[in-house]
Amino acid sequence: MAYIGLLEILIAFLVFIFFHFLIHKKPHQNLPRNWPVLGMLPGVLVVLPRINGYLAEILEVSNLTFVFQGPWFSGMNMLITADPANVQHVFSSNFSNYDKGSEFKEIFDFLGEGIFTADSKLWEEMRRSALVMLSHQGFQSFSLKTVTSIIKNGLVPVLDHFAEVKTAFDLQDVFQRLAFDVTLTLVTGYDSNTLSIEMPENEYAKAMDDAEEVAVVRHVKPMLLWKLQKWFGLGEEKKMTKANAAFDRSCAKYIAAKREEIINQRIHQHFSIGEKAHDEDLLSFYMKLDTSKYELLNPKDDNFLKDIIKSFMLAGRDAIATTLTWFFWLLSKNPDAVIKIREEINTNSPRSGKSLDPDKLNKMVYLHGALCEALRLYAPIPFERKSPIKQDMLPSGHKVDANWKILFSVYALGRMKAVWGEDACEFKPERWISERNGGLKHEPSFKFFVFNSGPRNCLGKNLSFLQMKTVAVEIIQNYDIKVVEGHKIEPASSIVLHMKRGLKVTIAKRSLVS
Repeated sequence: MAYIGLLEILIAFLVFIFFHFLIHKKPHQNLPRNWPVLGMLPGVLVVLPRINGYLAEILEVSNLTFVFQGPWFSGMNMLITADPANVQHVFSSNFSNYDKGSEFKEIFDFLGEGIFTADSKLWEEMRRSALVMLSHQGFQSFSLKTVTSIIKNGLVPVLDHFAEVKTAFDLQDVFQRLAFDVTLTLVTGYDSNTLSIEMPENEYAKAMDDAEEVAVVRHVKPMLLWKLQKWFGLGEEKKMTKANAAFDRSCAKYIAAKREEIINQRIHQHFSIGEKAHDEDLLSFYMKLDTSKYELLNPKDDNFLKDIIKSFMLAGRDAIATTLTWFFWLLSKNPDAVIKIREEINTNSPRSGKSLDPDKLNKMVYLHGALCEALRLYAPIPFERKSPIKQDMLPSGHKVDANWKILFSVYALGRMKAVWGEDACEFKPERWISERNGGLKHEPSFKFFVFNSGPRNCLGKNLSFLQMKTVAVEIIQNYDIKVVEGHKIEPASSIVLHMKRGLKVTIAKRSLVS
């Protein structure tokens, strides 16, 4: 009799599914079907390799906001939006009601308690301390000097080598190594020299790539499942375990070396009067931090310092490398833009053998606009995530409860016709130039959401532009780059918008005649 009862339940369940699909047809062919029990997850898993483009398609036909229904009882329900009004509300107008949330911290557990995952008072103290360092004139000079040095001693020799041997190479890999070396120097003072003709593998850089891949999978997998995999060391979670071990080894090495360096500096300064101050990296700054000013920051704790390193490495390396990669691919498809940038470079900085200063770089309006277009179309971090502390109503008319997540598709926002016009998917640096005075045209951060918005806006925005412009001018002025014919370009499935297969190019040196 028990078997008959189970059979009746199974038949009833199958009938329910049948009538469900007769009654509930998909409102639009692009929208994922909401299956019984499994929700919309199966449809999302199918398109995971192109998830960012798929979300852009959905949001375009959903009035910029879409409700994703996860599997029953999984806690995966979320609101996905690319509505600037929602961005402004959550990140500015009602900022105090939204935080990253405990689930966000678990997904990004490899970053610990760094500024990327911190909320409330801890985040406030971390941001305040970071602002002191990043806005200091000495650190900005150190940054420009570091970029210039690595371009001269790393980038130029590598590009000259490939130009001489006439061999195709991965420009994305070059930019990732460049950005890694620059960021690691600024964060720890340690020069890794990964950008060289030998192209050595770096354990920390490899761990970053692996951790980012696992993090995006955690977003579309029930937490219980990936936590079980983590517990048993299976699947992608095995990769994360290895990445965390690599982070610990590398960070411990940087911290130990920095402590020894600081001790030696103090001894040296004790016996030297009038000695010129050393360049100070972020790790040195936090180790010397006046703890009386920051209640929750403990620079004597190695775990705190490790989290500082990991957070700033993630923010620095990926933004620069990813933007430059997509930027040069876009230029390869728009030769007229290259001509205009070269004219601008020649006007503001004729070939003189001297490095560019920030004032000259800031005058290159068209170059700035072209970089903004690369950022708009291919945001380095393609999505942001928030959770309401208490129930709220968004400007789009959607009610969100405290157990919901809100996913902001930065990638989709940059492509919405309702936001940017019918030419939203076109590369047009001119959209950033004022027709009235030829200067830069400002777009509000809740519309151009690449550098976040509101109180959590990116502190390193100006520094990033300065670094990217310096690299771009060096390459555009001195080299011709051509993408290998037939090389397929598509974004990788990661929390960072890398190119899935890299950017295969050939390069040739330009004549010294301008």
